Amino acid sequence: QVQLVESGGGLVQPGGSLRLSCAASGFTFSSEAMNWYRQAPGKEREWVARISSTGILKNYADSVKGRFTISRDNAKNTVYLQMNMLKPEDTAVYYCKVPRFGSWGQGTQVTVSS
Repeated sequence: QVQLVESGGGLVQPGGSLRLSCAASGFTFSSEAMNWYRQAPGKEREWVARISSTGILKNYADSVKGRFTISRDNAKNTVYLQMNMLKPEDTAVYYCKVPRFGSWGQGTQVTVSS
């Protein structure tokens, strides 16, 4: 059974940084690409970033390119999202997801506000 547990969210001022983590279990983590998504209040969930199974290939939404970095540690079954230069419009619940599976974690809340 696929389980995804996101953590690391919080309240941060504009321009600040946070690092999100997603601990995965129930599947062969090192064989799967991973995605980060986010959902802001009143908006649809949107894709943020993707990393290949080996960590070599990375893609980002235009809205976060140059500010966010996705990475993974296959030995720890964990994917990360380093978020720098945060803006109020980055406020959302952030989720990780395995592209091949339908499961979602509970998400972690990121609030960017002064």
